Amino acid sequence: MKTTKPAKTVKAKPASGDSTEEKIKNAARMVFHKKGFAATRTRDIAEEAGINLALLNYYFRSKQKLFDIIMLETLQGFAKSLLDIFNDTQTTLDSKIEIFADRHIELLLRNPGIPIFMLSELRSSPETLFSKIGAIEMILKSHFIKQFTQEVKDGTITAIHPLHLIMNLLSMTAFPFVAKPLLKGIGEVSDKDFNNLMLERKKLIPRWIKAALKAK
Repeated sequence: MKTTKPAKTVKAKPASGDSTEEKIKNAARMVFHKKGFAATRTRDIAEEAGINLALLNYYFRSKQKLFDIIMLETLQGFAKSLLDIFNDTQTTLDSKIEIFADRHIELLLRNPGIPIFMLSELRSSPETLFSKIGAIEMILKSHFIKQFTQEVKDGTITAIHPLHLIMNLLSMTAFPFVAKPLLKGIGEVSDKDFNNLMLERKKLIPRWIKAALKAK
């Protein structure tokens, strides 16, 4: 009797061109933003990217790995843009605070998973996260810090450690996104309402920061 050989398993091969990986990452950003990490399936990402699941798995072995890569690349990009803001010698300290609040909130509206990702990474390996992001030491040596130090010397703002200013800027922009589920429950607001509140904070945060820094 003639036997039939079992069909060989064909492994998925990457599509031609260098854009497949970016195509997957862009699709993942969109789906993670819309559904959140927990509710997103790798199949959802594959469908958004217009590829099969096997091809997605060829590039990224797990949803977690894909999420981590996207978040890290986003943070690295933001750190670079932050340095551009902080080292601009043509803008005042007040302007830098306004620009930071505006850009950071825009970033978090597009990537609301960033704060939770950072908290998770900070708990497990803070040194590794900081080394991957880079620019931390450069921020502390930036023109922004020099301007802050000079205004303290001039007596125009309160004499505090500059890290207090950095902490306030980061927490006032990022914390609402961490606490979003709680805030939505307390205030009974929709996603649209929440986003509108965050857009309002673009203008409110610089006012609050400046009021706190004003010399007594």
